[in-house]
Amino acid sequence: MCSVTKEQVYDELRKIIDPEVGFNLVEMGLIYDVDIDDDCNVKVTMTLSTKACPLHQMITQWVEDAPKKIDGVKEVEANVVWEPEWNISMAEDNVKKALGALWKRYFKAYMELRYSFFTM
Repeated sequence: MCSVTKEQVYDELRKIIDPEVGFNLVEMGLIYDVDIDDDCNVKVTMTLSTKACPLHQMITQWVEDAPKKIDGVKEVEANVVWEPEWNISMAEDNVKKALGALWKRYFKAYMELRYSFFTM
């Protein structure tokens, strides 16, 4: 039986800051779930704010490295999913407040650009 807890894993994941916005991945709402099996292997189900994230590989590696700092953790897998698609409503209130109108304007422009790109 594994003694590692989800809370321990989330605590380590909270130390990973998204360099583009300055908030951690957990408070951004990018971490969807953490599973720990009986052998202390960890699977982190997560997403990124966009499929075109230039830091995709780097952030995924950080997510795989962070839980390994917990005594007893063996293997870690970062499972990046695109459904449900991330949006600002998934973030914690402090993130929403800080990003406020700036984020709304950015996200609206991003969605319009994305829509026009995929309907060409």
